[in-house]
Amino acid sequence: MTTDATLQSQLARIQPLREAIGQAVVGQSQVVEQLLVALLAGGHCLLEGVPGLGKTLLVRTLGQALDLRFRRIQFTPDLMPSDILGTEILEEDHGTGHRHFKFQPGPVFTNLLLADELNRTPPKTQAALLEAMQEHTVSYAGVTHALPEPFFVLATQNPLEQAGTYPLPEAQLDRFLLHVRVDYPSEAEERDIIAQTTGSARADVPRVMAGEDVLALQARVREVHLGQGLLESITRLVRATRPGPGAPEAINAWVKWGAGPRAGQSLVLAAKARALLHGRFAATREDVLALAAPVLRHRLLLSFTAEAEQRSADDVVAALLQAVPLSSD
Repeated sequence: MTTDATLQSQLARIQPLREAIGQAVVGQSQVVEQLLVALLAGGHCLLEGVPGLGKTLLVRTLGQALDLRFRRIQFTPDLMPSDILGTEILEEDHGTGHRHFKFQPGPVFTNLLLADELNRTPPKTQAALLEAMQEHTVSYAGVTHALPEPFFVLATQNPLEQAGTYPLPEAQLDRFLLHVRVDYPSEAEERDIIAQTTGSARADVPRVMAGEDVLALQARVREVHLGQGLLESITRLVRATRPGPGAPEAINAWVKWGAGPRAGQSLVLAAKARALLHGRFAATREDVLALAAPVLRHRLLLSFTAEAEQRSADDVVAALLQAVPLSSD
C-alpha cells in the first residue's frame, strides 16, 4: 500500500511539470491542463486548431519535460501504414547463409508519439494507429508486439474545412480521451510569444518526470473517489446524447448519433485526473463540467439540421448540460 509520503512525493512532481511546459509555451493554460489530464488518465489526446498556434510546440515541450522516448510522425498523403508500425526486413546469417525475416519496429514503438497533422493522411494510414491506441500492441504477420509503457498518442489536426484534410473515422475519434480545441492567444500572450520567439535566447525545458512517475500517477488516478450520485449523473448525461424517446429536444434536433459507453468511462477518468491535478482525492461536479465538452465533442455526429443552423458540438454539449443536471456528490 502506498504511504502518504510516497503519495505526496508523486503529487509534488505535477507542478514542476506545469512549470517546465511554461518555459516554452506562453499562455494556453486550459489547453495545458487538459493535456495533463489526458496524460494522468492514461488516454490519448487530439489537439485541433489552425496552423501556427503552437500545437506541435506544446507536444514537443511535453516530450522534453518527460524523461520518456519521444517520436514524431509527420502525416502526409503518401504515408503508408508500414511507415508507422514497422515492417519485416530480410536478414542473412553470413555464417550459415540462412535467410530469415526480422521485424523492424516503426516509430510507433515509443512512449510519447506526436502524430502531427493526423488528418492529412488517408483513412488507410489513419487506421494503422487503431490497435496501437486501444490495445497498446501492434500486430504484424500474425505476431503481436507489445508497445512500451506508458504509451501516449498526442495527435494534432487542422480544421476539416482546410484543403487536403481527411476526416478521422468515428472509431478512431472514439479512441481519443479528449478533443482539445486550441484557440488564438490573447493580445498580451501573442505579444509575449512574438518577443520570446524572435530573440536569441532559447527556452530550456528541464526533464522533471520519468516513466515510472507517470505510471504511478496513472494508477493513483483510478483510486480517486467519485461519488455514486455523480457516477449516475455521468451515466445519464452520456445516455442523453443519443436521440430517441425521452432525449432532450436539442439532442433529437441536432444529433444523428450519440456517444457510446466509452464516453462515460472517459469522463469519469478525466474528472478523477483533473481532481488529482488540483491536489484533491475526490472528483467533483466542477471537474465533470470542465471536461464534458473535451470528452463529448468528438463523439457526437451532428445532424443536417445542426449544420443548417450552424450549431457546433459544443453548442450541443451546452444544451445537454442544461437539460441533464449533475449531482454535487
